Amino acid sequence: MNIFGVGLPEMAIILMVALLVFGPKKLPEISKSLGKALRGFQDASKEFENQFKQEAEQIEQAVGLTASATEIAAVKNPTPDIEEVKEVKEVEEVKEEVKENEINNNQLAE
Repeated sequence: MNIFGVGLPEMAIILMVALLVFGPKKLPEISKSLGKALRGFQDASKEFENQFKQEAEQIEQAVGLTASATEIAAVKNPTPDIEEVKEVKEVEEVKEEVKENEINNNQLAE
């Protein structure tokens, strides 16, 4: 069993030294105040984590709204893609060739 990287034998030695230094009457009081301090630290840590999560969610919502506004603007003012422009040019070239062929066919038929 490791707590903070300290095994059971090390923990026993630390408790014995604390018992010798502080005495049996003061040790429960010190343990109680240490427990309260650790609990306060845990509460502060959880509160910080909750605030951090709330801020992250707000940022995600703001980014999501910005993306939606960008998508709406793209729908209102669409910008053609390069591939789309190339396809349109190819279609126009084919149309011109068809027209030229029709003109040539009409001239040959006359």
